[in-house]
Amino acid sequence: MQNQEIVKIIENLKGRKNYEEKRASKLGFASLYDYFEDKISKKQKVLEEEQKELETRKADDQQKASKKSCSCC
Repeated sequence: MQNQEIVKIIENLKGRKNYEEKRASKLGFASLYDYFEDKISKKQKVLEEEQKELETRKADDQQKASKKSCSCC
C-alpha cells in the first residue's frame, strides 16, 4: 500500500522531478517513491529524537527547581 503523502509529493514535483529521480538513483534507491519514503522516515526520526531530548530537559529543569529549598538562592 502506498502512502498518499508520498504520492502527493511526487505529483507536485513538476520541474524538479528529473532532478529528484537522478538524485534517488545516485543514492541507490530503486524508485522515487522509495527515496521520498526514506526521506520522510528520517525526518520523523529526527523529530522524535528532538522531542525526547526536550522531555529530558524539562525533567532535568523540574528536578533542579525542586532541589532549591530556599528562595534566597
